[in-house]
Amino acid sequence: MRDQPPHLPPPEDVQEIGSPEQFAALAHPLRQRLLFALGHRPATISQLAAQLDAKKGNVAHHLKVLREAGLVHVAETRQVRGGTEQYYQRTARRMVVAEPQAAGTAAMLAAVAQELDRSPAETYLTLRHLRLSPAKARELGETLARLVNQIEDDAEDQPVFGMLVALYQHAQPTSTTSSG
Repeated sequence: MRDQPPHLPPPEDVQEIGSPEQFAALAHPLRQRLLFALGHRPATISQLAAQLDAKKGNVAHHLKVLREAGLVHVAETRQVRGGTEQYYQRTARRMVVAEPQAAGTAAMLAAVAQELDRSPAETYLTLRHLRLSPAKARELGETLARLVNQIEDDAEDQPVFGMLVALYQHAQPTSTTSSG
């Protein structure tokens, strides 16, 4: 991209997602795509619109929602031909859902499902249920977190991949009556 400001990493490494505004912001597929696009460098509304094949007005609206939810910020402004150009950036390199809530989780999973449908490459998606002791479950969770945290980005010219990792305990049935 021409006349790009110097690349500065997001101000935070990890951001916890927890507010209803953040879950609502993450619920829309275009906002998910904007966050993916802003994962490596700041960009303007025009650059994002061209990259995502979206209308500038839509991009501006969704960036406003992400900004109000505290998920993106203006990293730099520049004077260009009598106007001000704003470069948006994610507020954190990684986003972690500390305490998932049903509505927000469903919205996020729906957005990820749409991304899977749009993926030009083969995707990997599996659901598996395991019987684990609490100690083994904790060990698996720590291993998954370590794996996610250790993966480093390749060069900027490489494709971007999304990753969603979840480990949860299956809820026990609440019914105490037995059918006869």
